[in-house]
Amino acid sequence: MTVTIRNATQEDAESLRSLYAWYVTNTAITFEYEVPTLDEFTRRISTTLKNYPYLVAEADGKIAGYAYAGRFRSRAAFDWAVETSIYIDRNYHRLGIGKLLYAKLEQILARQHVTNLYACIAEPKTEDDEYLSRNSEHFHTALGYSTVGRLTACGYKFNRWYNLLYMEKITGAHETSQAPFVPFSNLEYVSR
Repeated sequence: MTVTIRNATQEDAESLRSLYAWYVTNTAITFEYEVPTLDEFTRRISTTLKNYPYLVAEADGKIAGYAYAGRFRSRAAFDWAVETSIYIDRNYHRLGIGKLLYAKLEQILARQHVTNLYACIAEPKTEDDEYLSRNSEHFHTALGYSTVGRLTACGYKFNRWYNLLYMEKITGAHETSQAPFVPFSNLEYVSR
């Protein structure tokens, strides 16, 4: 299997939305109840790409997953922190595609001078939850994220309550005179 990582485009919106739709309707991985419209999903991609990377993984020419970063908080002092998100087509789980996407995402974020990565992960209250496992937590732990907080029973989906687990990965030095954040649209990036 040949995997290629590239920038997402607006033309990817329908395929990415279709991949995401399965997570919305069948899992508590996302707390959205309704699948976003195609217009909304397209807007999300273009809005993200102004400041942050939005990457697509293709396996033998078929979209197998995507990952992106987004603003962690709105205040200026948080410019060096991002929230990361990843969705892999369920037919491509456990093939290393998520690791490849996150590795490329981290490379780009380093060029943007981002130092802190945060993953906000839905957490089941029981180990036998049919809508949610601990796979995302284990994935992020394997990539060097550590748990820094938990919000208890803050998400309600499928008639049950879920926790939200905050995980953090420090990827850059924290300097007294920190280099400014560089918006993604200002980077020269060529996918390889």
